[in-house]
Amino acid sequence: MGFLEQNIHREITPLTLNDCFLVFDRIKNKFDFPIHFHPEFELNFIYNGKGVRRFIGDHMMEIDNIELVLVGPNLSHGWITHNCIEKKIHEITIQFHNNLFQQELLSRSLMKPIKEMFEQASFGILFSKETAEKIYPKLKKLSELKGLDYFFSFITILHSLAISKNQQKLSSYSPTIEAFHNSDKIKKVHDYLQSNFQNKIKVSEMSSMLNMTEVSFSRFIKKRTGKTFIEYLNDVRIGFATRWLLEKDISIAEIAYNCGFNNVSNFNRVFKTHKKCTPSEYKQNFEGIKRVL
Repeated sequence: MGFLEQNIHREITPLTLNDCFLVFDRIKNKFDFPIHFHPEFELNFIYNGKGVRRFIGDHMMEIDNIELVLVGPNLSHGWITHNCIEKKIHEITIQFHNNLFQQELLSRSLMKPIKEMFEQASFGILFSKETAEKIYPKLKKLSELKGLDYFFSFITILHSLAISKNQQKLSSYSPTIEAFHNSDKIKKVHDYLQSNFQNKIKVSEMSSMLNMTEVSFSRFIKKRTGKTFIEYLNDVRIGFATRWLLEKDISIAEIAYNCGFNNVSNFNRVFKTHKKCTPSEYKQNFEGIKRVL
C-alpha cells in the first residue's frame, strides 16, 4: 500500500443529502486534523495563521497571516500548525456538495465564471490576500443568516471569488478530468502525454498526430497552456514524480528515468524549478505528515 493510501484520510463530512452546505466558524490554537479528501467542495479561510503549512495535492507552502483557498472534490488537502505560534487562529470552512449546482444551471452565461472556477478548483485555488480581506466580512456574516438569505449570500460570495483577480492554481495534478475549454486537440495532447510521458516525445511526433506543422503546434500549445511544449510535458512528468516520491519505495534515480528524464541532474534541476526544493527535500517534508495522523 502506497504512502497516500496509508496516510491520506478520506473524510466523511457531516453534510446530508438534504443540506446545501455547511459553515464551520471557529477559533483554534492549532491544526491537528490529518491530510484528507472528500467528494465535496471546500472553501477554507484562515486569519491569524502565519506560519501554518498548507498541503493541497502535491503543493505545500507556509502561509501568511490571511488566506482563502477553494479545494475541489477528492483533492487531498490539509493544514498543519508547523511554525505558527498564534493561539487564536480564526478558521471559517464551508463545505458543499459537488452537485449542488446542476450542469444545466452552470451552463447559463450568468454562471460561467463560477463554472470555470469550479473546474480550476480541481487543482486547488489560492485567492489573493486582497480578495480574502474583502470576502472576510461576508464569510463571518454567513453563519448568522437563515433561509434563502443564507443561500443567496453564498452564491454572491462564489461569484465575487470567481471574478476576482490574481488567483493561483496550487496542485500540478487533479483527481478529476482537467477542463480544456472544449478543445478536442489539447485534450488529445494531454491524454497522449498522460499515457506516454515516460518515453521520449518529439514535437514532430505530436504535431503529426494533430495534422499540424511543428511551428503551428508550438504556437497552439503556447496559446492554450501559456507554456512551451517541453514545459508542459515537464509539468506532467513532475506531477507523476511528486506522487511516486510519496507512494513508491524506489530511488530518486529510478523515478527520474521512469518519468522520462534522461539523467538525474536534469530531473533535479526541473523538479527544483517547479517545486522550489529538491526531490529529497520534498519527500522529507511530506514525511512529516505521518506524525500528524
